[in-house]
Amino acid sequence: MMAQYHALKAQASDCLLFYRMGDFFELFFDDARTAAQVLDIALTSRGDGVPMCGVPAHSAEGYLARLIKAGCRVAIAEQTETPEQAKKRGGSKALVARDIVRFVTAGTLTEEALLEPRRANVLAAVCEVRGTIGLAAVDISTGRMELEECGPDRIGAALARLGASELVCPEGWDEAPLDAIGRPTRDFSSDSGEVRLRGVHGVATLDGFGQFSRAMLGAAGGLIAYLDHVGRGNLPLLLPPVVRDGAAHLAMDEATRASLEVLESSSGGRRGSLIDAVDRCVTGAGARQLAEDLSAPLTDIAAIEARLALVQWLHDDPLLRDDLRAVLRALPDVGRALGRVVAGRGSPRDLGQLRDGLSEARRLRDHLLRRADRPALLDELLPLLGGHGALVDLYARALVPAPPTERSQGGFIAEGYDHALDALRATAGNARRAIAALEAKYRDETGVAALKIRHNGVLGYFIEVPAKHADRLMAPDSGFTHRQTMAGAVRFNALALHEEASRIGEAGGHSLAAEEAHFEELVAAAVSQAEAIARTAAALARVDVAAGQAERAAESGWCRPELLEDPCLEITGGRHPVVEAALGAKGERFVANDCRLSQADRLWLVGGPNMGGKSTFLRQNALIVLLAQAGGFVPAEAAKLGLVDRLFSRVGASDNLARGRSTFMVEMVETAAILSQAGERSFVILDEVGRGTSTYDGLALAWAVAEAVHSNNRSRCLFATHYHELARLADTCEALSLHHVRAREWKGDLVLLHEVAEGPADRSYGLAVAKLAGVPAPVVARAKTVLEKLEKGRAETGGLAAGLGDLPLFAAALDAAEEKVDRLREKLEGLDIDSLSPREALDLLYELKRDAAT
Repeated sequence: MMAQYHALKAQASDCLLFYRMGDFFELFFDDARTAAQVLDIALTSRGDGVPMCGVPAHSAEGYLARLIKAGCRVAIAEQTETPEQAKKRGGSKALVARDIVRFVTAGTLTEEALLEPRRANVLAAVCEVRGTIGLAAVDISTGRMELEECGPDRIGAALARLGASELVCPEGWDEAPLDAIGRPTRDFSSDSGEVRLRGVHGVATLDGFGQFSRAMLGAAGGLIAYLDHVGRGNLPLLLPPVVRDGAAHLAMDEATRASLEVLESSSGGRRGSLIDAVDRCVTGAGARQLAEDLSAPLTDIAAIEARLALVQWLHDDPLLRDDLRAVLRALPDVGRALGRVVAGRGSPRDLGQLRDGLSEARRLRDHLLRRADRPALLDELLPLLGGHGALVDLYARALVPAPPTERSQGGFIAEGYDHALDALRATAGNARRAIAALEAKYRDETGVAALKIRHNGVLGYFIEVPAKHADRLMAPDSGFTHRQTMAGAVRFNALALHEEASRIGEAGGHSLAAEEAHFEELVAAAVSQAEAIARTAAALARVDVAAGQAERAAESGWCRPELLEDPCLEITGGRHPVVEAALGAKGERFVANDCRLSQADRLWLVGGPNMGGKSTFLRQNALIVLLAQAGGFVPAEAAKLGLVDRLFSRVGASDNLARGRSTFMVEMVETAAILSQAGERSFVILDEVGRGTSTYDGLALAWAVAEAVHSNNRSRCLFATHYHELARLADTCEALSLHHVRAREWKGDLVLLHEVAEGPADRSYGLAVAKLAGVPAPVVARAKTVLEKLEKGRAETGGLAAGLGDLPLFAAALDAAEEKVDRLREKLEGLDIDSLSPREALDLLYELKRDAAT
């Protein structure tokens, strides 16, 4: 057995090997140590000292989920023959044949228990062909596949958008991400990719699907080859690939997505993220579609307006919206059920979900068709909700109302669908009644009231009596044959019982075989219509997103944004959706603020104290842009915005030690990306640029960055800073205006008003914020003393601004510092050191020290 195990382990490579032994999956050696630690189960050993542990096969999915979440990959080695078949093949000592039937990895899950209902599970492949990056991505739980081509500088943003659970790339590729899985380079050949795609979809040419570059085809080839490997030749559902046009979507890099917490909060979970505050979808498919919308907002006004019109229609009719959401809430996840069926992992329950989902979709379509003044997008979706009448009718006749999740025990084909099957079931039922009659007869004949006819998987049917009554059945002429003696009981067989058991077994076997054959027929019927069913699932998801967006807008008084081509951003009463929701949960009110940017006033310099709301103000305007271009209403009284092609956020600070980058280095890398990529149609938010280095360096960098964004990039930008000196930029940058978040000190305490007002901030209120934060009073008092001294030095000598005289702002301060130096130089040059007495020399030193201190 261990020789067989080692042979399979060699095929499993770096995966944990689940080795099937009867009712358990066993793990050995290092696999056992790893699994025992992750799963918190007992680590035992064989008689020869080999470490081992195991999990029950019937509950393996739960253990697999924990292993995958911990970053493990698992190879499933199943028994490919029964013990009886093994004996016929090689005698009584023959080893049952086993083979790896599947690899379970993070990106190739289809099981309902292993997937998050409201989150897509994406597998991606990436490769480079002649300096161009090809990207292929698929969610095999629904079959949606897309291909994209981008430059090396854009691949990080593309992967951040996808949030892939697993990434595959060619072995030895220098640019491979750290967590990528290396695969043979030959798999990523563009020629191989074209052949694989044609084979998957059974076409002679790919022209009907679109135009694919060599890089796209190479990535697709690597992706399909990997799926073929992990599925051991059984490919999952793969819909025709869609070419993603980067220009059709608002671009956001990885840093921006993390900063804005679009799908995941800074703490790493969904709670506290934008989607958590926005999502009102009632289906998992709708939530996944919303996540995709927020990850890739549109840049085409017509497409955005089509989504907005549907949201508006549902927003204005709350009764229709409630009815629609009630129907959607009861729908099964049609897309994922289809994915399991096509992948060969489907169950009778999945077929029942297809039946129920497609039936309700058709009913929903008929209901909506009766409504007048439908928006254009809905008219495009409604035809996709029908067209499955024959399949629904077939499944309605063939399946019981609530099919089981397991098909091995049968019982899922409805009575009346197959008369031969009904007859087999009747035979089995009659035989069981005959068994009960036999039990009563044997009790009467033997006089043993405790006699029972039992059944188990090893012996089949048998007669069991307490040991004290066994002698009555042991007599040669009793008609009973001894089979087994147990502690306290003895088991027997009888000719009549054997005959009835044979009838039951034969009828049951034929019945199961008939149901299995019907199951395969029903699966084939779904597979033949897979693309059409997938389109129905996608249409249901889109309707759910629109209804959820309408519900969210109605909850909090959100408005429909107005989209323009002009580069403007006019928001009245804007709010941050996540912060507003958090405050609302505590019974507190969010302070709304306006924002008005145009070509003539495109850069706002925003000052004010920490905790005053600068970062919130910056982020809320970026999120309003994102929500609007995703096709939803926005948290504002009114919003008019010109289309944004790229969104940049440099807010917050963190290091990346794995890549050898300090907090300040990360800040500068993100700032460099903005300065090199942002354009006139971009929207940029920058918070505290330069704070991670010395005051001189930080102020100089903030000054230069603000100038560059204003004059070179010419982007719409909100720039928050504590450097008061930057206010002088308004003298030379005609499209820059000064603003601040308001705060007041009242009886020694700081009152933060969270209001954005025009004009520069008078000061930073840093000491007041420190007091609010609980910094000890002596420390705050000492800081106040130091601050007064610094401010006095700045007023008299130029202080912190010395050395920056090339900038107009610092010229006067530098002149004052130079005058002081000149005075000291004159005093020293006029001294006759040799004529000074020791006392005079000491007094002179004290005098010079006083001058330097003041």
